[in-house]
Amino acid sequence: MSAHHSHDHATPASRCCAAQPASPEQALTPAAGEQVSRIHIEQMDCPTEERLIRQQLTGMTGVGALQFNLLQRVLSVSHMPERREAVIAAIRELGFSPRLLVDDARPEPTQHKPWWPLALAGFVALAAEVVHFAGGAAWLGAALALLAILISGVETYRKGWVALRHRTLNINALMSIAVTGAVLIGQWPEAAMVMVLFAIAEHIEARSLGRARDAISGLLALAPEQASVQQEDGSWRGIAATEIAVGARVRVRPGERVALDGTVVGGRSTVNQAPITGESMPVEKQTGDSVFAGTINQNGTLEYRVTAAAGQTTLARIIHAVEQAQSEQAPTQRFVDRFAALYTPAVCLLALLMAVLPPLFLGGGWYDWIYRALVLLVVACPCALVISTPVTIVSALAAGARRGLLIKGGVHLEQGGQLNLIALDKTGTLTEGRPVQTDFELLAGGNAERAQQLAASLAARSDHPVSRALASANQQPLLEVDAFTAIPGQGVSGLLNGERYYLGNARLAVGRGLMTSDIQDRLCQLEREGKSLVLLCSEQQALGLFAVADTLKLGSRDAIRELHALGVESMILSGDNAPTVQAIATQVGIDTAHGNLLPDDKLALIRQASNAGRRVAMVGDGNNDTPALAAADIGFAMAAAGSDTAIETADVALMDDDLRKLPAFIRLSRRTLRVLRQNIWLALGIKAVFVGLTLAGSATMWMAVFADMGVSLLVVFNGLRLLRDTL
Repeated sequence: MSAHHSHDHATPASRCCAAQPASPEQALTPAAGEQVSRIHIEQMDCPTEERLIRQQLTGMTGVGALQFNLLQRVLSVSHMPERREAVIAAIRELGFSPRLLVDDARPEPTQHKPWWPLALAGFVALAAEVVHFAGGAAWLGAALALLAILISGVETYRKGWVALRHRTLNINALMSIAVTGAVLIGQWPEAAMVMVLFAIAEHIEARSLGRARDAISGLLALAPEQASVQQEDGSWRGIAATEIAVGARVRVRPGERVALDGTVVGGRSTVNQAPITGESMPVEKQTGDSVFAGTINQNGTLEYRVTAAAGQTTLARIIHAVEQAQSEQAPTQRFVDRFAALYTPAVCLLALLMAVLPPLFLGGGWYDWIYRALVLLVVACPCALVISTPVTIVSALAAGARRGLLIKGGVHLEQGGQLNLIALDKTGTLTEGRPVQTDFELLAGGNAERAQQLAASLAARSDHPVSRALASANQQPLLEVDAFTAIPGQGVSGLLNGERYYLGNARLAVGRGLMTSDIQDRLCQLEREGKSLVLLCSEQQALGLFAVADTLKLGSRDAIRELHALGVESMILSGDNAPTVQAIATQVGIDTAHGNLLPDDKLALIRQASNAGRRVAMVGDGNNDTPALAAADIGFAMAAAGSDTAIETADVALMDDDLRKLPAFIRLSRRTLRVLRQNIWLALGIKAVFVGLTLAGSATMWMAVFADMGVSLLVVFNGLRLLRDTL
């Protein structure tokens, strides 16, 4: 997990050229005898710095694998224990400021440079322009311009020199060359204004990118730093959350946030779980229920037993999972990086040819063509193009996490927009997974309450889910059961008040000769509705009919309707019997239903759809869904809140089990794809226009800076819109 170390010369993540693909930050496994160190490098904000560090560390004795998280500016290094200081020293030789992160420490937020030096540099550069246009002394204009360049551009020159020394071109190297060239041909005021504009744009962009960089990390602030913990003598004392051990008893008052995950052991209240599930409706909590760090206790005091340390809470694991996902490159980002790696050298070569060939062979003036070449150098950096994808992806990941969608990488965001078929497990996914009694009919006259009491008394002796549903529905005192007997495949029997009664399925009634045509017709009707049937019988006749069903989850119908509106088909893959599965499909509005499936059968159907050219997602909640989840283009896990397995293995986790998150994910994915395309075409289009204007001699250097930095800011702001969008 990562954040930032404060440093005065922070640079925005977009200031890079000749980009190389960044490595996904997954769990780095050290080789035998090695250990992993996490190092925060404030200046490591683009693939150019990554390449410099790779060149420096690759091949060093005792140094193994490297993994980069450029957005969080964290380098993970596998190395021999005695080589840690050598690694840090090698990074420092590049002009960087490495800082070792201990355990799960997070870098501190970046401290941005103050505004006043830039304002002063801008005033001095403007004065140089005034002196130049007023026909003042040339030396005065040059002196003012030089002062403006020194105030605003020393850091740019330093970084540019480091890049050139390692045979790398980045925006700092290109700006250094362009400004120096402008000075050498006597364009002092313009050189100063170009450097000041560049520094101001960098400052604005650094602050803007900080929003994307900290969008997920900011969630950590939702968990309070302290909590009230019960002491051995029964008193309560405030203790730092990081020091509270698992098993401690913690108290949270109304209006306070829960500091750590735990299980309620006292009190009753409602809790707003929006930071975890994205659902702002409060949830009732009482003894035995789980609470999560960062959630808000609303109207009653709760006491809970801590079940996870500060670094292992559900909130912390969500943040860690998304931070890892930030480094996973989506297909669009890989394309952009490959394009940028070719674009920059090509434009730099074009600038060199522009400066030399026309004066030598076409009779052009050296001054004019060198100036055009310098303008082209400013246009040569694909900063806007390179930054357009990561800032958009990270904004979308953060937007999803805030709404209860844990997305494990940009690749899944891109694939989500292309889904056209979603397969869903039934039990625990579409339904609650807990059968409840839905119907009761008295069959032979008599007392209905008496019949229900008899059935509940027998059902309470069984652990079968259907029996538990009948027992739970009963509101009367249970009767004592003697000579209780289980009848395999049929039900149970027992003596109640000296009379024998039977509770079981249709086979039990048939076997005892108690099934009538009227009862059979009613059974068939209820079975077509997807319900499980139970009969209460005496020795002489069937007394009562009970129907039990696994109820639909709230929002299941709405979710399927929204999916259909998005052009996505649906199907059920279930191990339950076919009539029940078909009945659920009909109730929810699902297109196709498959029942009586084993895990391998679900896997085969997913592969069959994929082989037919469909883009398939699988939604499940159990181990039997794992093969199908793995084979699908995207696997969605239910029951993610508090579940290590779901958070760690799913491509996308629905934190509140609400299937309406599925269409929300697809809408977010499609919106992200639209923003990605907008940013790429905006960046490429403006670059192409200015290359053309430069070749025609119509572009000035400050115009090129406005174009380069302006489009960078545009794509950043466009990407950040995803943070505000509703799903």
